[in-house]
Amino acid sequence: MTTSEPSTPTALGPTPFVFHPSTYDGIEGPAFSRAFQAITWATLLGSGYWLLTLWQQGKFGGDTGFNGLRAAGWFVLGWALLAWTTWHVMHSRARLDATGIHQTWIWDKHMTYDELAYAKLIRIRGLEWFMAPRFYVRTLMGKFAVFYVSSAHVQRECERLSAELAAFREF
Repeated sequence: MTTSEPSTPTALGPTPFVFHPSTYDGIEGPAFSRAFQAITWATLLGSGYWLLTLWQQGKFGGDTGFNGLRAAGWFVLGWALLAWTTWHVMHSRARLDATGIHQTWIWDKHMTYDELAYAKLIRIRGLEWFMAPRFYVRTLMGKFAVFYVSSAHVQRECERLSAELAAFREF
């Protein structure tokens, strides 16, 4: 009687992609440029001043008290949404570490390296001071995500990841 060796199961699908950031702890930077953050703040403050001026002039129902402010409810709600978005623009960070790509945002984004099928850094040359380059990634299953990357050292790391992934997947 012969005994057979236990067989190791073979993995289905392509070999997972592995990426190691240039620093052990990973690399991180702001998602949006200082110029874009300043424009966001200017928009928030300007629209808040305009809303306050309209309310003081009684444009929301002829009353400069609470009733006039209540009549401006949708406008106040819109301004609050703008303030919430501004807060996230100011605090959003992009990070590449041992586990994958991350961005803190209104909803945090995350993509692991082993799922990646395609990655490309998309930028408009000369306008990086205003529009943060986007790091577009797509998984083997077709799911995609866009990460904002304004930091130069994180952009270089994204370009390196994109080149290594293209060579790995032989695109």
